[in-house]
Amino acid sequence: MDLKSVSSSKSFGGYQKVYEHFSPTLQCNMQFGIYLPPGVSETEKCPVLFYLSGLTCTEQNVITKAGFQKFAAQYKIIVVAPDTSPRNCNIPNEDEKWNVGSGASMYVNATEEPWNKHYQMFTYITEELHQLVLNSFPVIQDKISITGHSMGGHGALLCALKYPGRYKSVSLFAPACNISNSPTLIGGLTTLVGEEKEILQNWDTTFLVKNYNGPEMEILIHVGSDDEFLTKDLLIDNFVKAANECKDNKIKTKVFLVDGYDHGYYFISTFIEEHFKFHSSKLSL
Repeated sequence: MDLKSVSSSKSFGGYQKVYEHFSPTLQCNMQFGIYLPPGVSETEKCPVLFYLSGLTCTEQNVITKAGFQKFAAQYKIIVVAPDTSPRNCNIPNEDEKWNVGSGASMYVNATEEPWNKHYQMFTYITEELHQLVLNSFPVIQDKISITGHSMGGHGALLCALKYPGRYKSVSLFAPACNISNSPTLIGGLTTLVGEEKEILQNWDTTFLVKNYNGPEMEILIHVGSDDEFLTKDLLIDNFVKAANECKDNKIKTKVFLVDGYDHGYYFISTFIEEHFKFHSSKLSL
């Protein structure tokens, strides 16, 4: 697959790059950011951390606002930051609402027309982009982790629960954990996959976690007490309760409710180092 270089900037001895490629899965051009730590090469490979962003974001939000490059360089972890949805697909009203369409893929595979032709983001993240990164960059193939923010936290959980054992570690910033009960996200979800209860639950991590039967998994979560989406949309407590009911107690959640922080990137940049420490400890095993 042809990769077109969009930008490359030196940062903490490594390089923050952005690439563009045509996605057969999504039937459009896509961009993703990738940070390559100093010294990484075909002879010195590194683990990789996928970062999934939230509603309205592109790959630019995390690579310009989170300040993760310092810690990615320190812990020698490649970081991949995809866009959050297909773009410029000529779907009617795709750019009309901030929580439906462009920037709001929900990281699911759409079944409803006309979205289903392009909005196959779950497959894009877990298959196409996954293989593209492993085949094109110096990644240690069995040392892969995932993290995400808000809707991207929901996406990261989807990936971990539907691909048990693939990711060595999972961490989340203010994740949307019960998407089918979120007033902000349910409209986008039903637009993409319809309103049938069973299908909605198949893309809802609170329901999926109850039937998880993979290896033991520890999930690190930070969320701010002043997050405006905390009580109505994130519904983290619902997920934690369901995880505690998981067979053989295989899911361990460590939730930190941090006083005074909101939903934005000042919050993320404050705790990003904690997440790199967490992932590094799991990836070095």
